[in-house]
Amino acid sequence: MEIHPYYYSLEKRLFDVVLAIFVLIILFPILLMITLLIMIGMGWPVFYLQKRVGKDKKIFEMIKFRTMYVGAQKNQWRYRQHNQAPEPMYKNWDDPRFVSIGRWLAKTGLDELPQLINILKGEMSFIGPRPLPIQEVGKLDKTWNFRYLVRQGVFSEWSTSLKKYLTLEDWKKLEEKTLRRGGLGYEVKTIVATFKTLLLKI
Repeated sequence: MEIHPYYYSLEKRLFDVVLAIFVLIILFPILLMITLLIMIGMGWPVFYLQKRVGKDKKIFEMIKFRTMYVGAQKNQWRYRQHNQAPEPMYKNWDDPRFVSIGRWLAKTGLDELPQLINILKGEMSFIGPRPLPIQEVGKLDKTWNFRYLVRQGVFSEWSTSLKKYLTLEDWKKLEEKTLRRGGLGYEVKTIVATFKTLLLKI
């Protein structure tokens, strides 16, 4: 598929860096508060690092606020029958592995805030396909390889959609739609649309 040239532009990278620094400064009190709440309610560690597949299929560690008990990933298989996403992806808002404020953080998307660090490191972008865990990527066919031609994103057409978990084909079409579009205006529009979608779930 043809990818919008904006994804390879210096303008996009500058937008990522400037906005990430700005958001980190503005939201520092909220980041600090979430850190304290996690430490009080769940203990250490505060962050959860998971290996994801990025641009050119390079592996990187995506950073999130921890929402589940330590070692929860090893027990995901116990709850696959309650999966609300199309296989091989996994999502379960009723997952019993959530601890303390973890479910609320995940539902509001606040657990994703530490990915601002991934953006500054050049591993992610604000807009792009959502980075997938290694085990999920290994179960997808070659028609999904277009995702790895750009930096993976925090936001995308997938994140704005209320129907993103319907089918695997729908998921792929949303990611393709993201990469066919581009530009500063599109980036801002997608970020705002994602927040509107999250508010509907609160």
